[in-house]
Amino acid sequence: MGAALTLALLIVPIVGSALAFLIERRSVRLVVLGATSALHLGIVGALWRTSRGSALNGWLAVDSLGLVVLTLVSVLFAAVVSYALGFLRDVDPRGGRWFAGCLLGFLAATSLVCVSQQLALLWVGMETTTLAIAPLIFHRHDRRSLEAVWKYLVLSSVGIAFALLGIFLLATAQPVTAGSRPLIFADLMSGARSLDRAWLRAAFVFALTGFGTKMGLAPLHSWKPDTYGEAPSLVGALMSGALTSCAFLGLARFSAIVFAAGMDDFARPLLIAFGIVSLVVATAFVIGQSDIKRLLAYSSVEHMGLLVLGLGVGGVGAFGAVLHVLNNGMAKGMLFLVAGNLVLATGSSAAVDLRGVLRTRPVSAALLFAGLFAVTGSPPFGLFVSEFAIVSGAIRQHHVWVAAIALVLLAIIFVGIGGMLLGIVFGEPSGGEQPESPLRAESAWLVAGPLTLAALVLLLGVYIPAPLQATIADAARSLGGAVP
Repeated sequence: MGAALTLALLIVPIVGSALAFLIERRSVRLVVLGATSALHLGIVGALWRTSRGSALNGWLAVDSLGLVVLTLVSVLFAAVVSYALGFLRDVDPRGGRWFAGCLLGFLAATSLVCVSQQLALLWVGMETTTLAIAPLIFHRHDRRSLEAVWKYLVLSSVGIAFALLGIFLLATAQPVTAGSRPLIFADLMSGARSLDRAWLRAAFVFALTGFGTKMGLAPLHSWKPDTYGEAPSLVGALMSGALTSCAFLGLARFSAIVFAAGMDDFARPLLIAFGIVSLVVATAFVIGQSDIKRLLAYSSVEHMGLLVLGLGVGGVGAFGAVLHVLNNGMAKGMLFLVAGNLVLATGSSAAVDLRGVLRTRPVSAALLFAGLFAVTGSPPFGLFVSEFAIVSGAIRQHHVWVAAIALVLLAIIFVGIGGMLLGIVFGEPSGGEQPESPLRAESAWLVAGPLTLAALVLLLGVYIPAPLQATIADAARSLGGAVP
């Protein structure tokens, strides 16, 4: 049963994508988009209730870490599709079939990353996400969006090439023995002590560079601000919540193998360094930022830094990192969708043009206000719990200086993000009348998705269901971590 469900996770969005490309009527394409998303979410729900079998001789399987990321991808995609059903009623992108087809192609690619136990196949999934999302960034078909697509494709391709080289080096490090399967994660973990340590070190460095570029870790983040700024907000939600989480999954696979090989002293300082640098860069650019989507891009750099920081400090920090994947993905997705509502209402993503939104878009304003406290790790939202676990893990693992630096930078980031978002919600409109929104009122389709995501992030701040907590704990242990 588990094997059939695993295969269905890939087959359903692939078939849906093909249908979306073939169907000419927009209303039918939207039905296909919604039905495929709902079916995918149902399959993921079934995986939580059944035994998780493997398929294709162990190449495809759902383990605890993969299930956490897969759940985020499916939930976030459902929220984005709900938003898209309202968005596409009033905005008809050029090549509408490409828009719906690439969305579902992205779902298939991210699902492949989550269920791949063969690391070369995981790389194929990551590369496919790049190809699926690029046409969606080129939404406005103008010079700036073309430049953003070009920068994303070039830097992502360089990054994913480094990741591929890391996989080649890992294959070189794996000894050829009877019964061993090349690059199968379970076999690599069980035989980690027999891997060639020199080749393994080189493989990890290239994987950290490659998957770190896809995550947007500083200083490999330069594609993020332009890409998130130019892409439609629903695409930004998928990139910041789902795409970066899948890249983290790839890096976590390599990290788990290195930890299992007993090379913590080599890998953990590198992860901590990337985490701190990302927090520093995010802090520098969040202060004084004038565009809400670029602000969210630098916030994403911050949270990617927190993820690798938790992975690097280990212990309870690893538990916090896995939980943070869920919390950050949903919170960032919610904020991008809310930002999309404001852009639809005003025609601009500049903060100065969005001021006073509480009067014109009260629901979106309330969600933006809640999102401020969610994304900055304030109680009672889930990011407070996961960030607390990461900082606590650093202290427990005797990295007090890391915890201190992180807390200071997070406080500064709170001030920077709060300064913009509070001004947008409560500020006075500056100069002239705001353009009339083509929607005239907030559509239920446009607020249902972000409202659901906000509720889930709030829920994870006050209560983590027992099955989810057990799954996160198991994923943390596989990363050499501990349970709080």
